[in-house]
Amino acid sequence: MNSIAHYSFSHQDCPVALAGVPISRRPVQHALKRLVDILGSAALLLLLLPIFVLAALLVYLDDGAPLIHRRRVVGPKGEFDAFKFRTMRRNADLLLANNSALLAEYQRNFKLVNDPRVTKVGSLLRKLSLDELPQLLNVFAGQMSLVGPRMITSPELEKYGPYKGFLLSCKPGLTGYWQIFGRQTVSYEERVRMDLFYLQNWSLGMDFILLLRTPFKVLNMEGAY
Repeated sequence: MNSIAHYSFSHQDCPVALAGVPISRRPVQHALKRLVDILGSAALLLLLLPIFVLAALLVYLDDGAPLIHRRRVVGPKGEFDAFKFRTMRRNADLLLANNSALLAEYQRNFKLVNDPRVTKVGSLLRKLSLDELPQLLNVFAGQMSLVGPRMITSPELEKYGPYKGFLLSCKPGLTGYWQIFGRQTVSYEERVRMDLFYLQNWSLGMDFILLLRTPFKVLNMEGAY
């Protein structure tokens, strides 16, 4: 794998039997990846502090407290709370439970198009991917990585079938292969394939390329909602 152009389509050929060595079993590369996470997340937290303050203020003015939403997700060491700026109304769970059509769509894809639970400020934060900035705290704490597979909940693990263990060998990423080449425009099955492709073909070089492409993807607001 020597070019990002190759990465952009080869996930479609990801074999059924994964031959990649989990990141956690490559001690030197694993340590370097963690060092990049610590230094990168610390630098970004300091650099983006004004944006943190502005986003928090907008959330509060639009729909009050709480400012942070804790999403319960899974990682190599079990479940943890991933932090996000709150983008949904405070009664979001009730709105979903009372709408059978929306609930069915959510259970299929774990995403909703034109989600009525999202606030006006929340919609803007999502389009700019600013709602995920608090996850830099998760990265610094060692629960997440700057680059990795998608962040998923326990029920979503079933979508990975026999590859659950392979997925859980790596921390979920603030950005990753799916965020750059898929976003919301691909099916859930394709998201799974993208995660498996990333894990099988992972390298520090691949992480570096995905990190470089992330700001351009965010600024173009491609596939975000």
